[in-house]
Amino acid sequence: MKCRFCQEEITTEFIDLINSPASNSYLNKSQLNEPETFYPLKVYVCHNCFLVQVDEYKSFDSIFDNNYAYFSSYSTSWLTHSKNYVEKMIARFNLNSESHVVEIASNDGYLLQYFLPHRIPVLGIEPTKNTAEVAILKGIPCITEFFGVKLAEELSQKGRKADLLLGNNVLAHVPDILDFVKGLKILLNPEGIITMEMPSLVELVENNQFDTIYHEHFSYLSLTSVNNIFEACGLTIFDVEKLTTHGGSLRVYAKHNTSNRAIESNVKECLEIENAKGLNTLAYYKEFHLKAEKVKYALLDFLITQKRAGKTVAAYGAAAKGNTLLNFCGIKNDLISFVADANPHKQNKFLPASHIPVFDENHIKTTKPDFVLILPWNLKDEITKQLSYISEWGGQFVVPIPDVEITK
Repeated sequence: MKCRFCQEEITTEFIDLINSPASNSYLNKSQLNEPETFYPLKVYVCHNCFLVQVDEYKSFDSIFDNNYAYFSSYSTSWLTHSKNYVEKMIARFNLNSESHVVEIASNDGYLLQYFLPHRIPVLGIEPTKNTAEVAILKGIPCITEFFGVKLAEELSQKGRKADLLLGNNVLAHVPDILDFVKGLKILLNPEGIITMEMPSLVELVENNQFDTIYHEHFSYLSLTSVNNIFEACGLTIFDVEKLTTHGGSLRVYAKHNTSNRAIESNVKECLEIENAKGLNTLAYYKEFHLKAEKVKYALLDFLITQKRAGKTVAAYGAAAKGNTLLNFCGIKNDLISFVADANPHKQNKFLPASHIPVFDENHIKTTKPDFVLILPWNLKDEITKQLSYISEWGGQFVVPIPDVEITK
């Protein structure tokens, strides 16, 4: 395969998570007796530019279809994060009713809704129609197309350029990352600002977050790789923040390379830290698979031990990362009886491959499992607080990443 940035032929393997269905391809009951399509989930690192990437075995337009099950608004902590972002951007960049804000991968309007009370014009770009329809009902205009140079040129010709152009957890989701970033440059006003949030590759490697690898994520990004890609497209990163979201993320701020906006010192500092860690050497990426296998064997040992002891284990959060974890470990519904989730679009369905049924939270209260495995471990604090009542019957939580841990 060729690197999706520098086009070098790459063969160095980062990790092989074997085969699995697409992580958000939830099944209804009638599909349980039908064949499922499994795709290789193997990740490589480019020896030339060190971009970590998965080969595109599954077409992106079949992943982000009109039955897409991820709705951002079902996480209260993510809504709080989004509202805080909006307030910060308005204050920092003096956004007002004359400004134009565009979000790529705007989902169900989870973020753009917070601009509306400030009377700041917004536009959502969201290829999945079922989530975009929810945003439209909130009063957010949406375009249901994939973003790239073609759409950016069409919007630019219509005078719909952005003063603030943002994307949260979308840069890693695009197969043609150069076309996407070139589109950002086209759609951005001369003195406009781009912000992109993405899970940090450093956090993935150092905190064993292998379950954040799935077919929707085509790239796994460091500041170094994002900086190289943006520079190649005529954009300059002028600020970067480290965030706690999604187990550790980066928020980069970018501008046209012709803009005189000052570059903050923390950009250079972050790049130097990554270089010192060895992100520009293949040695940094070797033996990562051993850390993943350690979790696999520990989790299987825990589940089998509880099964033999007559204990019941349920899970909370029918998250994509959970499906990666369960399928890599080969866990089925004999070891985990069910998973609870707040998203009604996932309830009464079954997880891909494992066929674990999805219920609402009340099922935890009625069945009283001995253990609840938190699959979206990045929301551990939110979930343990929400489900604190399991202590009433002696229930305990299990957190699988970075190591399998039992907690009350």
